[in-house]
Amino acid sequence: MKESKHYDVVVVGGGSGGIAVAASLLKRDAGLSLAIVDPADKHFYQPGWTMVGSGIFDPESTCRALSSVIPKNATWIKKAVAGFDPLNNCVELDDGSVVGYDRMVVSPGLKLNWGAVEGLKDTLGMNGVTSNYTYETAPYTWELVKNLKKGKALFTQPPMPIKCAGAPQKAMYLSADYWSRQGVINNIDIQFNTATPGLFGVAEYVPALMEYVKKYDATLNFQNNLVKIDGEKKIATFETSDGATTDTDFDMIHVCPPQCAPDFIRQSPLVDAAGWIDVDQATLQHKKFANIWALGDGMNAPNAKTAAAARAQAPVVAINLLHHAGKLPNKCHYDGYGSCPLTVERGKIVLAEFGYGGALKPSFPKFILNGQEPTRLAWILKANILPWIYWEAMLKGREWMTNPIHQV
Repeated sequence: MKESKHYDVVVVGGGSGGIAVAASLLKRDAGLSLAIVDPADKHFYQPGWTMVGSGIFDPESTCRALSSVIPKNATWIKKAVAGFDPLNNCVELDDGSVVGYDRMVVSPGLKLNWGAVEGLKDTLGMNGVTSNYTYETAPYTWELVKNLKKGKALFTQPPMPIKCAGAPQKAMYLSADYWSRQGVINNIDIQFNTATPGLFGVAEYVPALMEYVKKYDATLNFQNNLVKIDGEKKIATFETSDGATTDTDFDMIHVCPPQCAPDFIRQSPLVDAAGWIDVDQATLQHKKFANIWALGDGMNAPNAKTAAAARAQAPVVAINLLHHAGKLPNKCHYDGYGSCPLTVERGKIVLAEFGYGGALKPSFPKFILNGQEPTRLAWILKANILPWIYWEAMLKGREWMTNPIHQV
């Protein structure tokens, strides 16, 4: 099929990773012909939705027109990708047109697989069933939390991988904190049901989190995976690791859905056996197609899927792509950095920062900010500083709080 247009670089995805890497590339080489392919109208600051669900942020503060964050030297192709032809260096779009590239960056994000939980799609956003994982339903979380005076509140986490692995428990902590401040927490049975065998994947942060589990008298149900919801009857069904199922009633339930790469990615030649874009975890270069890179939630590097990870990955991809093009002398490596600000109460956060293998990667010395303890400073960083850094730095190619120094 004949190309309709050809670019030096095609970036698939206009989310956090796609916009950040496009801006980082154009900062380094403003002469690149670069296209961003994304059919969406809006761009979301998804880390803010936890705060929306606890009444701290207005939902509107987490949303802007996608057109407003496209770098000025980039071309926006407002279409969806229908398929990839990496052998011929082109992307097929949903209108049948084909876009060619010299090099491509793929940053498609994740698919929220609501359909993997029986009955969930039919009751989400009503009947006490909510989630901070969408712009539309995060405000409903806050509505439920404000109105619950007694009863049972369930919070769920599916099998990994998911984006922001701390978000399911952050919803629990902030809800419990509100109920505690309102004096009704003793009337509410709080349960955290997670498919994982532990509370958090990096052991150094667990002691501080457990203090809040005890403070809020929350019950932890490990290896309990949500498989079905009956919203009208307010019954949630969980499956344990041995295949047994149990039904639990609820007054409200905050659901984190199972997640996977988008369909157009999973059906492409770019993925590994598990359906994720197959990249080298250090260079983020595709293992089979040398002129393709990936970043963000849709690729298979074993890092936490967070906006902070995408922020660290963007300059690595930009530098390595331009090195491949012969425009920079050295490559650099990504060390797996990700960050999860665990909002344990209104005004305090356990700032988890870590890389591959759970290695701690703190941004600040302990005497300034100890990430293994709940601090007010980490809250200020999350609530006031990081949103500004996201909109005004990360999406504009200003690589603050990144460290792409592992050059080879």
